[in-house]
Amino acid sequence: MSVLKRFILWDYVRASWQYDIIVALILAFIFLTPHELFRDQPKAASVAMVRGGYWIEAQQMTGIAEAAMPARATILVDARFKSHIEIATVEPIYDEAEQELKGYLAFPKQ
Repeated sequence: MSVLKRFILWDYVRASWQYDIIVALILAFIFLTPHELFRDQPKAASVAMVRGGYWIEAQQMTGIAEAAMPARATILVDARFKSHIEIATVEPIYDEAEQELKGYLAFPKQ
């Protein structure tokens, strides 16, 4: 019982073999546990809801023709929010000082 108590309370001196075993068990749990166990699912990155529309990071729309941007924005918004909203317009947003593209505002059909 005292071994279990010392294990739970982490009562071993650093650099002892017992301490190293506990650290190895923790690392094995972190790196070997499948992500499905915790229902960990990736989300569409860089899409956020803002008042009246959606903010989409610039790198999400790179290489997309201007005519295809609403369709791509619809796919990104649906993937992120599971909303099935169709995007009508996509407007680029530039940094005024540097004239650098910061992202896009996507507005749904009304």
